[in-house]
Amino acid sequence: MNRLVCILLTLALAGPLAAAKKQVFELRGKIEPSPGPAVVALSSASTPFRTRTVADSSGSFRFKKLDPGSYKVWVVAPGAGEVEQTVAVGPSTVRKGRRVEVTIPFTSPEIAGLARQNRVSVRELAIPNQAKQDFLEARRMLAKKDTEGAIGRLRHAVTIAPRFAAAWNELGTVAYLSKRYAEAEGHFRKALEIDPGSFEAVVNLGGVLLNLGRPREALGYNTFALGERPKDALANAQMGMSYFLLGDYDSAIPLFRDAKRRDAAHFSYPQIYLAEIYTRRGDPQAAMAEYEDFLLRHPDAEEAAKVKDRLARLRGK
Repeated sequence: MNRLVCILLTLALAGPLAAAKKQVFELRGKIEPSPGPAVVALSSASTPFRTRTVADSSGSFRFKKLDPGSYKVWVVAPGAGEVEQTVAVGPSTVRKGRRVEVTIPFTSPEIAGLARQNRVSVRELAIPNQAKQDFLEARRMLAKKDTEGAIGRLRHAVTIAPRFAAAWNELGTVAYLSKRYAEAEGHFRKALEIDPGSFEAVVNLGGVLLNLGRPREALGYNTFALGERPKDALANAQMGMSYFLLGDYDSAIPLFRDAKRRDAAHFSYPQIYLAEIYTRRGDPQAAMAEYEDFLLRHPDAEEAAKVKDRLARLRGK
């Protein structure tokens, strides 16, 4: 679960925000039906923060002291499967106090994807224990929001184990979320050089190339990622972005729709891209529906103010 958690191209929507007192929130979740023992991983869509916990026998879990924003929740149940869902955390999504509640349906787990993810290669078995400990400590540091400490540990890991693909991919993810895109590209390419079949590294490279303004090059990597996991929301969204930036809207639309169908609140904001396409094609009603859906699912997003402005303009026409 080392894939990028943010590949949003904001279409010039993001604007300056007024300074405000920082709030923190608690996320409480319930996996239904409970799959039994399950690990729940949480990753921020805009920072290198990541953490994990274990759900109890009823499928309940919680994360404390979360900053507002979009988070990706992964539920992995050994032998049962895995599911993913984006959760928006903020003042408008709380139900009681500063607590956000979410239900994670565990009805159609990607068992094939879990089998690939849990396969241990001979290369991984050859990684020195010290490098593995560095990797695990880096994860703990990211949970404590110590990004620089985590980077130091990861760099030490790849120094003593240059063929540690997961550590290179993790370095790329941290660099990406710190907006050091060229550095991230280098790390993802290194991970792919070591492990050419890595879905995480290839989808991450496809995402960072989009942010570097190279959609044609990104198209190849995103095609491979979608072929590997056609049900993955991120793979669909990034493929849609590739076509969007290349001006092929007919190909982009079904991919964005599929990303929405698989994860309606996905952190790539497919609604924004669909609304832009519909606006350019002279279909304001369809564009407004997408903007309204975005605001329903992401009421506290940085982009919300500009989306509301665009929605008002479309309504006034």
